[in-house]
Amino acid sequence: MKRIEKDKVREERITMEVVVDANGPEEQAMGWYYYLADNLSVPFKARCITERHTSPLKVGEEVKVVEMASGDDCLHEMFVAVQWSGRTLAIPLSQITPVETDDKTQEVVEDWHYWVARGYEFG
Repeated sequence: MKRIEKDKVREERITMEVVVDANGPEEQAMGWYYYLADNLSVPFKARCITERHTSPLKVGEEVKVVEMASGDDCLHEMFVAVQWSGRTLAIPLSQITPVETDDKTQEVVEDWHYWVARGYEFG
């Protein structure tokens, strides 16, 4: 993802709702995990927006997001479980964008995309 300009409203939401009171990288990761898990309305349809070596998806391919991946899988990056080719597998949330979902789900996915695009990391 390309680097994007700072968004004060999004920064405030992330600071106050996601990483508030987080002491260290693991707590930041868990803050993100629970923020996403609590606010994603699953299942929802999503489209691949970038290819990754860790995922079989191709740009433009659509999948159904069914849940967050396990917390253990999300200590360094956020992953979601998707249905793909008759299987369920975890892919990076930064690899997809919702195409049919509610406003809150769209917002929290965009929050994660923003965090990644700004180059932020846990720590």
